[in-house]
Amino acid sequence: MATVIAGFTMSLDGFIAHPDDSSEGLFDWFDSGDTEFVFPDGKFTVHVSPPTAMVLRDIAQTAGAFVTGRRMFDIAHGWGGKHPLNVPTFVVSHSMPELPERWPGDHAPFTFVIDASDGTDGVENAIEQAKKVAGDKTVILAGANITQQALKAGLLDEIEIDLVPVLLGRGIRLFEYLGVEPIKLERTIAVLAPEVTHLRFRVKREREG
Repeated sequence: MATVIAGFTMSLDGFIAHPDDSSEGLFDWFDSGDTEFVFPDGKFTVHVSPPTAMVLRDIAQTAGAFVTGRRMFDIAHGWGGKHPLNVPTFVVSHSMPELPERWPGDHAPFTFVIDASDGTDGVENAIEQAKKVAGDKTVILAGANITQQALKAGLLDEIEIDLVPVLLGRGIRLFEYLGVEPIKLERTIAVLAPEVTHLRFRVKREREG
């Protein structure tokens, strides 16, 4: 069964983007070393430190599907027709977008999961479909709202944070509107690298205490 992981780059004060959705200052670590890493789509290349390259390789090799929201899909302009991880991508949306007539490749690997008007079933359906496609690999979630819904619904297994030493002061927070009950985590990975610390946490279920 696929493991569901939310992955984000985050500032020290808990923001994953500026108020206008821009990411200036958050991804300087993509150019913080001499080790070249090419994402599976073959188009996106970064130069990072050896520890960061190790983390990225693990993510790329284990990813089996990607789930995001319509907002991120639109901001990224559909990644030009293919997500950098080059895996089937499920987009939770209230409606079907108008897609470009011609994108690279014969078929863009996107499945749009139409959410109910009350916003209650899109994330669950998208994760269910993604897990079937991913098999024994991981399902990666992106988007603050998608992750918050999955976490509250008990659908999230792990959280991957690339913590960068910057204070944004304001912007879009990852952990917002989670309710009043504490959610306990267990740290499983901590990798120190220039300009970023890679952290992974397992979400502890209620029965574990």
